[in-house]
Amino acid sequence: MTAQGELRLLPWAGPDGKPCYLSTDDQGGYVSRLADHIEAFQLGMASQLLEHSRQVLDDETEDPEELNLLAAQLSSALRDVLRVATSRGRSPVAPRHP
Repeated sequence: MTAQGELRLLPWAGPDGKPCYLSTDDQGGYVSRLADHIEAFQLGMASQLLEHSRQVLDDETEDPEELNLLAAQLSSALRDVLRVATSRGRSPVAPRHP
């Protein structure tokens, strides 16, 4: 979680896709608990999607629609997981390009 006095990045975007932050020292407040539950749900969905992607790729499907859907879902899950990591103070390191 965040240290006292820091803003917490919430697991949802505001209008126009802008990040939402929570300013509170109350870890047990309604919005904090809601954010905790949503983060747990997002992480669980990402885990399930990872397992599903393994199955799809193991089947060696050549259906472009199925692969496009899988790529879109994985992209969305990765965005959620990165937001959770950032919120919890584990800022991801930007990849290096050769």
